[in-house]
Amino acid sequence: MMRYFLFLLIGVAPAVMAQTSKAELPKLEVSVNRVELDVLHMFEVDAAGTVAAPPAAVWRVLTGYEKMNEFVPDLASCKVLARNGNEVIIEQFGTARFLFMSKSIHLVVRATETPMTAIDIALVSGDMKHYESHWELVPVPETGGTRVVYSGRLIPNFYVPGILGIKIIRGDIERMMAAVLARIDGKRE
Repeated sequence: MMRYFLFLLIGVAPAVMAQTSKAELPKLEVSVNRVELDVLHMFEVDAAGTVAAPPAAVWRVLTGYEKMNEFVPDLASCKVLARNGNEVIIEQFGTARFLFMSKSIHLVVRATETPMTAIDIALVSGDMKHYESHWELVPVPETGGTRVVYSGRLIPNFYVPGILGIKIIRGDIERMMAAVLARIDGKRE
């Protein structure tokens, strides 16, 4: 359901990836917490995993915004509306799914890029009360790979149940982050 939101601003671009065995790569780590913010329920998300690809290859994938819908489930389209230096305005259409219900989602976000190291994302407008996230690329000199770290805070503008919502979001994040990492390393899920 929430995987569409959690991986906003990830793109796809072809890249030549370094070769490292899966046994050398740390396991995917994900945590989701629900916190009270005034009368609103905010979800705080942290996820990280390591890929064999060097930071430059990871950067190309994460900033290939208009190809993101090729691998992000429930994302129908992603379009760059404007670019001004290191700031990119992006429009996305997708679907949030919960049990047997679905909701169309439209977002416009601003990505602020710090080349080869970080991407900060902020909601401009759309179907969320609040959305902000941060992607960080950390080189792993021992393997030549990259640790990909994601953190985000979001408040949907629709109801997401407490404990069940955390479990659903966590599962979606795990699936999405695994798909992102697989895509970066040139593997298909």
